[in-house]
Parts: sequence; C-alpha cells; structure tokens
Amino acid sequence: MNKSELITNIKHKKSFLCIGLDTDIKKIPPHLLKEEDPIFAFNKAIIDATADYCIAYKPNLAFYESGGIKGWIALEKTVKYLKTYYPEQFIIADAKRGDIGNTSAMYAQTFFEELDCDALTVAPYMGEDSAAPFLHYRGKWVILLALTSNKGSTDFQLAEDKDGERLFEKVLRISQTWGNDENMMYVVGATQGRMFENIRKIAPEHFLLVPGIGAQGGSIVEVCKYGMNDTCGLIVNSSRAVIYAGHAEDFAVKAGQEALSIRKEMEYHLSEKGII
Repeated sequence: MNKSELITNIKHKKSFLCIGLDTDIKKIPPHLLKEEDPIFAFNKAIIDATADYCIAYKPNLAFYESGGIKGWIALEKTVKYLKTYYPEQFIIADAKRGDIGNTSAMYAQTFFEELDCDALTVAPYMGEDSAAPFLHYRGKWVILLALTSNKGSTDFQLAEDKDGERLFEKVLRISQTWGNDENMMYVVGATQGRMFENIRKIAPEHFLLVPGIGAQGGSIVEVCKYGMNDTCGLIVNSSRAVIYAGHAEDFAVKAGQEALSIRKEMEYHLSEKGII
C-alpha cells in the first residue's frame, strides 16, 4: 500500500485508527477456549466488528510467538483473513526487529513475502545496514522506533550529544538518508505531548505510528494538536481499550462500540484540520 492509498483510506473512513491485536489467550472470553483456534476466533470477531472504523491492524508478534507453532498459525490466519476480506486495511507487524544485514534480510522475507504484511516495526540501533533490507521491498514500509511511550524511553532516547542533539532527533535526521516518506514511518508514543512539535520540525511529511492511546493514557487531542500535518500523517493505535472493551459473549460488540467512539473523535480532528 502506497502513501497516496493510505491517505485516501483515511479520508474515506474518516479515521486514522489502528487496532492493536495484542491477543492474550488468558484474557479472551472463556467461551472461545472451546474453539479449535481461540486466538484466531477472537481476532476474526474483533476485525468483523471494527473494520468499518479503522484503517489498520497491528498484531504484536510477542502475543503470537509465545504460543509456539499454534500462535504462528493464528497470526498467519489473521493476516490472510484481513487480506481476503478487508484488503483496504493496512497491516503492521509489530515485531521490532533489527539485526545485521543478512539477518534483517531474512526477517524482511518473513514479514513481507511469507506473511505479506504492509509494514514492520524496526529498531534502528544497529544502523543503516540493518534497516536497508526492509527498504528494498516496493510498496512496503519500515516503521522505525523514534520516541516511545514507555517509562524507560528516557534512559537513552533523550540523551544529548555534545551539540545538544538528542538521540531520537539523530535517529529521525540520519534515517531520512536511508528512506523517505513513501517507505518509512516513525513510532512516537502518544504520551509525548508537545514533543511532537520537535519531531515535526525534523520529519514534517512522514507518517507517525502513535501507540499509547487508551490504556496507556495518551491523548488524541494532544497528538492531533502537535502531530497532525496537512494530510493527517498519523496512525494512532489503540489495543487493550478496544479489544478488551468487553469480556462476555458480546465482546466484539463492545469492541465495535469503542472503535466507533474513537473514530468519531478522529473525524472531528480531521474535519477541524480541513482534511475531510
């Protein structure tokens, strides 16, 4: 999916919501445990109930890898289901890979050829040669970790060099020599507030994947105020607040209601900005 298609879908859906499929078998409704594949059954129901209100889904690989081969099968079935029935959805593999070049090439093959995801989160710590193999795939996206929302993000990401440039700013600046706003995005946590202003000074046209809305306390209002550009430029993720909105047999209905509520708020901000 190219950038133009992504923007068109945002305008059509009046949404820039990404739903994180962080599916924990210990948290899904008990009645699903009798299914042959409980994880896929849960994901399918969530997708069917929320697809009208979002533009992307983001399976977090840890929740699938922890289940061994069964987890991988559930992930493959989930991606295939999206590709078959909801081809307009942008699929992000939240795997946070990043290794030496030949290893990254194998990861790229896994997520872009075998799974056919649209995007992959990548850690930039090992530099250009670790990201390059992912950028060779036409129509696919690298989403580099830039400024995250976790407590420990301050340990390294805000560290300044002798010229006063912070590490996350260096990541943004240097990585733009590797790719461009047609094949590279950045992860910026929703809890970062006005830091989005600093990010937009360096990367004004790139899409930002923004986790941390809902359970982590991030504010859509602040994200839009400081991070939205003229074409939106945001993919805002909500995971637990949507997929675990309900815990009974009507869990998917509750998820749909929560996704619709978020979409309505996003529609307001898109309208205020004149994007729709």
